[in-house]
Amino acid sequence: MPLLEIKVPDIGDFKEVEVIELLVKPGDTIKVDQSLITVESDKASMEIPASHAGVVKELKVKIGDKVAEGSLLLLLDAQEDAAAVPSPTPTAAAAPVSAPAAPATETVAAPAPAPAPAAKLPPTAALPPHDDAGHKPHASPSVRKFARELGVDLTRVQGSAVKGRITHDDVQNHVKAVMSGAATAPSVVTGGAGVGLTLLPWPSLDFSKFGATSLQPLSRIKKISGPNLHRNWVQIPHVTQFDEADVTELEAFRKSSNAALEKSGKGNVKLTMLAFVIKACVAALKQFPEFNASLDAKGENIILKQYYHIGFAADTPNGLVVPVIKDADAKGISQIAQEMAALSAQAREGKLKPADMQGASFTISSLGGIGGTAFTPIINAPEVAILGLSKSTIKPVWDGKQFAPRLLLPLSLSYDHRVIDGAMGARFTVYLADVLADMRKTLL
Repeated sequence: MPLLEIKVPDIGDFKEVEVIELLVKPGDTIKVDQSLITVESDKASMEIPASHAGVVKELKVKIGDKVAEGSLLLLLDAQEDAAAVPSPTPTAAAAPVSAPAAPATETVAAPAPAPAPAAKLPPTAALPPHDDAGHKPHASPSVRKFARELGVDLTRVQGSAVKGRITHDDVQNHVKAVMSGAATAPSVVTGGAGVGLTLLPWPSLDFSKFGATSLQPLSRIKKISGPNLHRNWVQIPHVTQFDEADVTELEAFRKSSNAALEKSGKGNVKLTMLAFVIKACVAALKQFPEFNASLDAKGENIILKQYYHIGFAADTPNGLVVPVIKDADAKGISQIAQEMAALSAQAREGKLKPADMQGASFTISSLGGIGGTAFTPIINAPEVAILGLSKSTIKPVWDGKQFAPRLLLPLSLSYDHRVIDGAMGARFTVYLADVLADMRKTLL
């Protein structure tokens, strides 16, 4: 039987990515969907899965090579009874509500063997100083996972491999140095634009001393989003503006529209309140363009965007991800609702492509279907604002003559105070509430 060529599948918008880790070698027997290599762009690391099962005969790439869609990875002696499947698309999970376009999103590879508990960093172990000037440590996802399991900050580890890449041995040697007392300086977290924070080491306790415990690994999405959330919260001066929008008429229109669609045989299209909010946000972003912007790398200029790509947080069994509705300004409510439904379904099935989660200029996180009155959403860097929606409730509102029951939608707008001041934040929510109260204003 001739050898089968295994190639790089669709990797979204990435034209060329670097091979940073080889997860198989000649002679290995692999299964369908087993990870073959890890590649890294400037925004994400991802694993390329196998489309067939069989025995690896020859690797056609090495660490440091640049590959793109269609590049030959390896030659495989495919198993005759293995069903050929379309080459799966690698999924780079974004951060939800945190940073879908984070510069150093991490993906976890096959678990690395952990050393004995005695080799783990003690709770008071301090880490050596470093001068990485905020740069991302050069390490593969499996090494990053290994370091997290040991409580090691990779920015303190000196890499011994090509281009300073950190290996498993480097992490182990660092732990030995700390245990021997060779490393005693406090931990320093460094961020962009000169941000530096001196932090105490993270406390490490044996919780089983206090009662029964169980261990539950974080999901892949949470492992990726956690560092981005932390960075965004620490480096962005958040302010959250709270308001309420009267959506009484809008909700009545939404319900009647869905009933009309059902009657006309288009019941597959369900108009949601979030679809209307997305359209209203586009109108508000046009009115206040600073909210549809980003700071440049030096924090000296505002990049105003002429497109309106709206991210929305989608709940999945493994955590929140943020698909993006592209060019929302050019789409009607029905089309937005259809795209949201399709993207949400793909998110739940883990089939979102990297391109589906990139390019957002503004994000909405809706918890209205669950409950709550207000919350502080974390901004998705490099965006400068994010809108949170909570559960709508009926409240008595004074109309000048009497109290009348009205349906009010809570709004929670977090914004970057370096770009947006309090007065502008309040004006944005007031305008947005005004549009939601009468969507005809989106036509103006």
